Formats: sequence, structure tokens, C-alpha cells
Amino acid sequence: MYTCTQCEKRFADRSYLRKHMVIHSSKYKCAECGKSFRGNKELTIHGRSHSGEKPFECSDCSKRFTTASHLAKHSRIHTGVTPYKCDICDKVFGRAENLSRHIRTHTGEKLYKCEVCEKVFTQSGSLKSHMIRLHSEERPYKCLLCNNSFRQSGDLQSHIRCMHSNRKLCHCSYCGKQFKSKFNLSNHVRIHTGAKPYSCTHCSDSFTRLYQLKTHLANSHNEGTWYTCDFCEMKIVNKSQLKIHMNRHKGIKPYMCCDCPKRCCTAADLRQHQLKHSDLKQFCCFLCDKTFKHQSSFVFHFKRCSIKQ
Repeated sequence: MYTCTQCEKRFADRSYLRKHMVIHSSKYKCAECGKSFRGNKELTIHGRSHSGEKPFECSDCSKRFTTASHLAKHSRIHTGVTPYKCDICDKVFGRAENLSRHIRTHTGEKLYKCEVCEKVFTQSGSLKSHMIRLHSEERPYKCLLCNNSFRQSGDLQSHIRCMHSNRKLCHCSYCGKQFKSKFNLSNHVRIHTGAKPYSCTHCSDSFTRLYQLKTHLANSHNEGTWYTCDFCEMKIVNKSQLKIHMNRHKGIKPYMCCDCPKRCCTAADLRQHQLKHSDLKQFCCFLCDKTFKHQSSFVFHFKRCSIKQ
């Protein structure tokens, strides 16, 4: 563990201690989330994550980017300078190390091991996030709107987008539904494309979601860790899902509907409930133009509609 000499906060990794020290010395601080930066250039670029500003436009397809480096990487798509292609999903990369990192999402190969609990990861960034989340008590990133604190700046930004903002910057090209993050959009698009990017290394099965792969590995190949519910002894492979499951037993419902007194265990439950107060049918089948309020109804219909076509 590494200790800050200014405030005695402790970190599991030296690199995160160095980033933390910026807080004590930098005069460049974000007014939105309080994060500090080494210079005005970094602060300006970070500010675009809150404003949504994308000043760099591709001259070939008009797609816009927050930084010049992101535009340069994108331009390789048009120039043909994308020599590294994934043989599994055809995604292309400009650098060999990016392709190698991506391939591990298909193969499940895990090269990075936690020295504290020996859990292994496919990405070095995932290991660092794990060290911060589970083996460090440091929560330097505080929300100025509700005083919640977070271990990582990304967690704080996600919290602000989901809980304190109505901006939805990502649009589904199939049905027009809007999302607050590219991650949520990419998960949604698989409903339309049927893509299953998570492949089992032991058999030919593949899955739409990572948690489905983890459940399969635990059930079929005895690989991974099971977490057991203290109340009903149900076994779950995802620790965060176990926490949500146990909150249901405890009756913990932190999310309250603004239209009625109902409270929910998760933000997803709340969004599902709030559809009762709206006439909006946000799921549209592009095969027959029929619309649905609920995703489950849409998925069931879409599978049947696809067979008929």
C-alpha cells in the first residue's frame, strides 16, 4: 500500500497515488465534478465529457470527436491504415497491442493477477480497477450534487450522467432509442444484430452478455467463483448482482419514483416502473414497425417476427 504524505490516504498502486497527489497541487479543477488536472489543456479536454462538445470533425463522414488524437485514429478507417483485424468479429485496430487486448475478450485469457486475492483479469486496467474497488478505502471523487463519493473518476461521471442528467448522447441506428453511454448503446444494439461477442474457451458456445459467459463457465466447466446469498443460499457469479439480490431480501429500495410513492431496489427497476406513467413506446420492430413499452416484449416479438420474414 502507498500512503499520501499530505492527507495519509492509502492506495493499492503507486500510479494512483501519483494521480491523487495532483489534487493537492493543481489549480486546474473541474467545476462539474471536482477532478483536478495537471494543466489547462487536460482540464479543457475533460470538460467536453460534461458539455458533450466535439470540435474535431472527420472530413470524410462528418463524425465528430472530443480530441484530435481520437479523430486521427478514426481517420484510419477511411485511409485504410487499419492493418490489425480481429478474425472473430472483424473489428479493426490501428495498433497491434490494441488488437491483442481485444482478442482476450473473446478467448477469456487472463494475464493479470491480483497479488492480494489472486483473482485474474484479461486487462491491466481491469486489475487496477479491481485493486481500487476492493483493496483500497480511498474514495477521492465526490459528487457535488448529492455528496456520494467514488473510487474512480469514471464511476463519478457515470453517476452524474445516470442520476443527475437527462442528456442522452448516443442513438441506436436501428430503432432510434437514446442512451446516456456508449456501453449501454452497444449492449442494446445486440438486440437488433444478434451479436454474441463473449465466447467460451472450452466449447463452441457464445453469449451476448459477459455475465452469461461467467455463469456458463461456472455451471458447465467449473471455472470461476460462486457467491452465495446468506438468506436463500442462491449462487451467483457476479458480486454486484449478489449485492442487488441481497438488497431485495433486506427490502433496501433507494430509488424512488417522482410520480408515485413506489420505491425500487435498482435504477433499472425504477426505469421499468416509470413506463407505467408514460405512453411512450420506445422499442420499435424495424421489420413490421410495431412498437412496445417493454424491452422483454419487444425481444419476444422480434424473435418471432424474424422467423416469419
